[in-house]
Amino acid sequence: MIDFNLTQEQQILQIQARDFAQNEIQPIVRIIEESNNLEIEPWEFCQNLFYKGSELGFTSLMLPEKLGGGGRKCIDLAIVLEEIGVVDVSIACSYFNLTAAMSLFVTRAATTEQQKRILSFVNSGKPHLFSAAESEPNVATSDMFCALPDSNIGMKTFAAREGNTYILNGTKSSLVTNAGIADAYFIIARTAMDKPLRESLSIFFVPTDTPGIKFGKKTQMIGWKASHHAEISLDNVPVPAENLIGQEGEAGKLLMLLPEVAIGLAASYVGLARAAYEYALSYAKQRVSWGRPIIEHQAVALKLADMMINTQAARLVVWDAAVTAETSPQLAATIKAPAAKTFAVDVAIKNAQTAVEILGGYGVTKECLAGKFLADATIGYSCDFTRDILRLGIVNFL
Repeated sequence: MIDFNLTQEQQILQIQARDFAQNEIQPIVRIIEESNNLEIEPWEFCQNLFYKGSELGFTSLMLPEKLGGGGRKCIDLAIVLEEIGVVDVSIACSYFNLTAAMSLFVTRAATTEQQKRILSFVNSGKPHLFSAAESEPNVATSDMFCALPDSNIGMKTFAAREGNTYILNGTKSSLVTNAGIADAYFIIARTAMDKPLRESLSIFFVPTDTPGIKFGKKTQMIGWKASHHAEISLDNVPVPAENLIGQEGEAGKLLMLLPEVAIGLAASYVGLARAAYEYALSYAKQRVSWGRPIIEHQAVALKLADMMINTQAARLVVWDAAVTAETSPQLAATIKAPAAKTFAVDVAIKNAQTAVEILGGYGVTKECLAGKFLADATIGYSCDFTRDILRLGIVNFL
């Protein structure tokens, strides 16, 4: 029997996440959104709330209990991220989802020694913020999906082995999430330039205080104002061989172990879709036209019905992917997770567009949230690969 009801434990977790989002995150988001200062550093406002959320277990939710984690499942993280995404999708994705997912990645791909060392912060009382650096300025990240044997295709960041140390050189694009504010980075670099990309990508754990790593200024985005993205420059960065995750050339295979990244992002976007729907619904019940609330006009009522249906459908797709991540990780990584990310973002964009329409003239003003929803939703299109490259990837496994 299929049961879509949350357990009592999950209901408590949902309420806890919702209260945290509304009481801790919402006031900070309001400050950031209302600021006209382009130089504002959102992390200065978000750091404390990230620490509070981490203390509640949101970033270590899926880690094994023996490592200090909650021992929970992907569906539990999806529940948390939807609630945070309702208030601000960029905080949900950038800070909580990325750190939770990369922490989980360590438990699956790293050695026992690496797990204890990298995840020691879980029990230290000082949460760590993680970043993953893949994209490069003049190289499409989608090259990671390229099966052509041409070694000239793909990223150029290179890790040269010198004894027990790798020396990293290269540049990561200005779109790297948490670049410049993270405590540590999972950097993807090539360990052989004469082999095809799929055979030469490796992953390195690099603490932020490693010599030679530098960061550019904060990238200005059309949305996601509470997040921080910047370029990373690697100038003869020494990384101990003990910080190589897995073996040389295994990055592509290891990343397949982590469908939770896309699922968590999708859950966050279900939150955004829900926020846009609830915001438009509330407005439609109060705004009067022709002597009655506009929700009583069929043109508006039908839009709201579609928003509700689409939100519900997106949530079910995400929950299905989350459950599959536990029962069939490969199916989740190749089909269910990219499908969930693609669909949830599409729904968020559509709901945001519809919210703008329902609010009419107010929909394009900064005093209302519809414009924020649309800008934040649009970023999801290309975040963690574009919907087009994801759909092309899905076809390969049908």
